[in-house]
Amino acid sequence: MSAEDILDSRYSWVRLVLTLIVAAVGNVGIWAVVVIMPALQADFAIDRADASIPYTMTMVGFAAGNLLIGRIVDRFGITTALLIATATLCLAYSLTAVSENLFVIYGLHVLVGLGTGSCFGPLLADISHWFSRRRGIAVALVASGNYIAGAFWPMVLSGILAEAGWRGVYSTLAVIVVVSLVPLALLLKRRVPAEAMAHSEALSAVRRRSVDLSLGTLRLLLAVAGVGCCVAMAMPQVHVVSLAVDLGCAPVVGAQILSLMLVGGVVSRIAFGAVADRLGGVKTLLIGATLQCFALSLYLPFDGVVSGLFIVSFVFGLSQGGIVPSYAVIVREYFPAREAGTVIGFVLMATIIGMGVGGWLSGYIRDVTGSYDMAFVNGIAFNVLNMGIMLLILAKTRTPRVRPAIA
Repeated sequence: MSAEDILDSRYSWVRLVLTLIVAAVGNVGIWAVVVIMPALQADFAIDRADASIPYTMTMVGFAAGNLLIGRIVDRFGITTALLIATATLCLAYSLTAVSENLFVIYGLHVLVGLGTGSCFGPLLADISHWFSRRRGIAVALVASGNYIAGAFWPMVLSGILAEAGWRGVYSTLAVIVVVSLVPLALLLKRRVPAEAMAHSEALSAVRRRSVDLSLGTLRLLLAVAGVGCCVAMAMPQVHVVSLAVDLGCAPVVGAQILSLMLVGGVVSRIAFGAVADRLGGVKTLLIGATLQCFALSLYLPFDGVVSGLFIVSFVFGLSQGGIVPSYAVIVREYFPAREAGTVIGFVLMATIIGMGVGGWLSGYIRDVTGSYDMAFVNGIAFNVLNMGIMLLILAKTRTPRVRPAIA
């Protein structure tokens, strides 16, 4: 069977749908901790920065999961990675639900992140092997599973939170991940054929010669850019529920705002995936980062009216959704196919570190200044760093890049 028969095939699209469902379920952990943050703060009588630590610990584990499990995907396939993730998530949710020690809860959220990380970067790497002409849209759709989770689960979990508290939320999740992820993982056992891997490797080798940067330098630049864009991204995503509570809203209203933001993110990711198939990953990422910077600036003159927070947050979602998937597209454009899981995991680890640091830093700035205004200014500054790196990579491009649609 030729590479043309394997890539972008009917099976590829079926696999994409299954992978998207895995992502939508597996990424619930990131958003669960955002929803329970005010309840956790009240339960343990801690300040906002300390209540943000579980999110930061989740991001630490999420970062490690993307890197470590990415290597497992390269060697053993996605099914092995997902079964490990499921066991880790079930254990972490179950133990957190019964823990009375705040520091134990902090530590257990590293495990939550580790399992959740297996359902993001490794999935992007795996699905990227099955597409050529539509790789950008395929990667973007799977990455949208993270935002679909964010749009769907906060609404579901806020209802459980109201009835059973934050511990009930985590007990329920321990059951959901096992029932959902185990059968889906077994359906994804098929490995990409050698013909398709060789085809992708030949095309990425051509692209590598078009940029006057070594792979090591490019990897480092992408990592630094990832930290920059995601420190900026973390401010609204992590703290919009808490911001709404500060304005006198019930947590469920904050969850609705977060869900609307992430619905916008889903639309954005799909749209930017199509753009990446035409313009390539670097230009697509630069466009997304520029739009995110603009959207962050809209929060600064925000007058505190809750309806305005809905609107601004939706605009933010529409602006930034395509940024993170673009990193996976860039990696597949320039790095060897056999290293896709490892390199994508490394770069996404950097973006997740940015989210974790940004989540904590925004809470700290809010505690020090009494408002989130300077936290948004901080996010804009980091966003500019990301934009500068993308411009540098474009400036180092010596020849026209191969169009990703044929990659």
